[in-house]
Amino acid sequence: MRKLLIVALVALLAFTSFVSCSKGSAEKDTFTVGICQFVQHTALDAATQGFKDALKGEFGDKVVFDEQNASGEIPNCSTIINGFVSKNVDLIMANATPALTAAASATDTIPILGTSITHYGTALEIDNWTGVVGTNVSGTSDLAPLDQQAKMILEWFPNVKSVGLIYCTAEPNSIFQIEEVERVLTSLGVNAKRFSFTDSNDIAAVVQKACDETEVLYVPTDNTAASNAELVINITLASGTPVFVGEAGNSAGIASLSISYYDLGVTTGKMAAKILRGEADIKSMPVEYTQATKMYNPEMCAALKITPLAGYEAIK
Repeated sequence: MRKLLIVALVALLAFTSFVSCSKGSAEKDTFTVGICQFVQHTALDAATQGFKDALKGEFGDKVVFDEQNASGEIPNCSTIINGFVSKNVDLIMANATPALTAAASATDTIPILGTSITHYGTALEIDNWTGVVGTNVSGTSDLAPLDQQAKMILEWFPNVKSVGLIYCTAEPNSIFQIEEVERVLTSLGVNAKRFSFTDSNDIAAVVQKACDETEVLYVPTDNTAASNAELVINITLASGTPVFVGEAGNSAGIASLSISYYDLGVTTGKMAAKILRGEADIKSMPVEYTQATKMYNPEMCAALKITPLAGYEAIK
């Protein structure tokens, strides 16, 4: 009789353990999500807020955020991410490319969702990019059609002959965008000239040189440039040079073909919810996108005495 009781007890414990495991991560009391944002500026802030709002809407108080900002310093991303790994967080959200590359290098087990990433193939050095990373990494992309962004410049200024392309060489996704915009502008007979900087210390001199040598400037979704928008504004307004930007959060631009970074963050948050509930395998999750909208900046248009084109939505 005693042996039967022992056998029954062992079987009960095994069954309980199986049921507990089969319920998946959704039965946890709380989820800890590490957020590493590369730098503070309007677009990235909005993406982080959308991500948090979406997860709070899904889990309420069951989700806890460890939110940290790298202040635009790439080494800080590694420090922050390594802290998340040592804490064994349930998921990492990497906001912007330097945060994503740091996370991908730090762990191959914790799920990583990127947001505000232009091109995952470029960021993660994946040849023949198909839209699925195939590892513990997925996320959302802020890529708007670059050919349309290039053509937008000619839509506003049909007679433009030269366009200065401003970007940070430390951001691979900026280089990717510049190459594509340069290709399209060149095919349209416009002289596209690159003006690059390595960090925020170089921006003023580079932008001034671009204003002196070209008629119009284009700035992609470049985090370093966006976080120094006021500096760019001061120089371009003084020279009367209009700027087109890759995303509407960069206040230096007169116009943009831009996505909503808040909506992008919400999409990323919904992806995270599926992963945390065990409803999706991140290895097979394709990178997701959101709709781009033609937008204009009323303040910059007014300052440069430029009449906005019809069909463009005012940035609020």
